[in-house]
Amino acid sequence: MKAIALTEFGDPEVMSLQDLPDPLLGPDQVLVEVKAAGVNPVDFKIRAGYLRGLLPHHVPLIPGWDVAGVVRAVGIGVQDWRPGDEVLAYARKDHVQLGTYAELVSLPDRMVARKPSTVDFVTAAALPLTGLTALQSLKAVDAGEGDVVLVHAAAGGVGHLQVQIAKLLGAARVIGTASPRNHDFVRSLGAEPVAYGDALVDAVAELVGGDGKVDAVLDNAGGVAFDQSLQLVRDRNRMTSIVDGPRALEHGVTNTWARPNAEQTQWLVDRVAAGELQVEVQRTFPLAQAVEAHRLLEGGHVRGKVVLTV
Repeated sequence: MKAIALTEFGDPEVMSLQDLPDPLLGPDQVLVEVKAAGVNPVDFKIRAGYLRGLLPHHVPLIPGWDVAGVVRAVGIGVQDWRPGDEVLAYARKDHVQLGTYAELVSLPDRMVARKPSTVDFVTAAALPLTGLTALQSLKAVDAGEGDVVLVHAAAGGVGHLQVQIAKLLGAARVIGTASPRNHDFVRSLGAEPVAYGDALVDAVAELVGGDGKVDAVLDNAGGVAFDQSLQLVRDRNRMTSIVDGPRALEHGVTNTWARPNAEQTQWLVDRVAAGELQVEVQRTFPLAQAVEAHRLLEGGHVRGKVVLTV
C-alpha cells in the first residue's frame, strides 16, 4: 500500500509518500480501505516527537488517528461488520505506528461506527477525534440544561463542535472566544462571540451579568486563556482543558484526553446525518500532500478541520 510515513522526527518534510506492507488483520480487527483521513494537531505533535514520552513509537511511522472508508476484510472473530460496509473511527491504538494516512488501515472492531449514506467520507473523517473530544469534554464538566458555557477557540476543530453539542445538551447560552474574522461563523453556530485578549474577562462578565461567572469552561487554547478561565468559572470542577494537562492538575481542573468510543462516535455522526451538527472542513488535500496539510494546520487560524483524501 501507499502511505505517508516518517523514520525520524522533525519538521513536516520528514514525512514522505512510501510503499509499505499492507497491515495485518487481527482476529478482532477490520481492514479499512481509507477514503479520507482527518488531520489533527496531535498528528504534527507526534511527527515532531513531542509524544514519545507518553506512548510507545515505532518507525516507519504512519501518522493519523481519524479515518473514514470502506471495510475490505474482517478478522475471524468479527461478527458485526462485513466487507463493503462504510465506516468511520477514532483509530488511536496503544502504540503509535500504523495510522490512517494510508490506503489501508486495520483497527479493532470496538472502535468502528457505521457511516450513514448521507454523510460523505470527508465529513466523516473530520469528525471522530474532534467530535469525541468535544463530547467527552462537555460530559467532563457536566454541561447541560440551562448552563452558560464558555468555549475557547470556538472556531477551531474541537471548539466549533463543542459549541453545537453544548446547545444539543441543553445549554442556555454558549460564549465562544475567536478572532474577529471568525465572529460571524461562531455566531452562526449558536454562540455569542468574544475576542481574545486582555479584555476577555471583563467582556465575558459583562455578557453574563450577575456575578460575572459562567457555569462551565472548555479550554482549547491554554496559556492566558487558561488563567482567564480560572477567574471566570464559578466552580473549577466544571472547567476542563485539552491543551494544558500539568497546569490543569495543579489548579484542580480536569484534563480531557479523548478516548475511542464507537457508541459516542455513532451518536455524533448520526447527529450530522440528522442535520443537527455541522462539521466545518476548511480544506482537503490529496494524501501525497500531507506535508502541505501539516504546514497549514501548524500555522494556526484554521477554521474547523483539514482532511486528507485517498
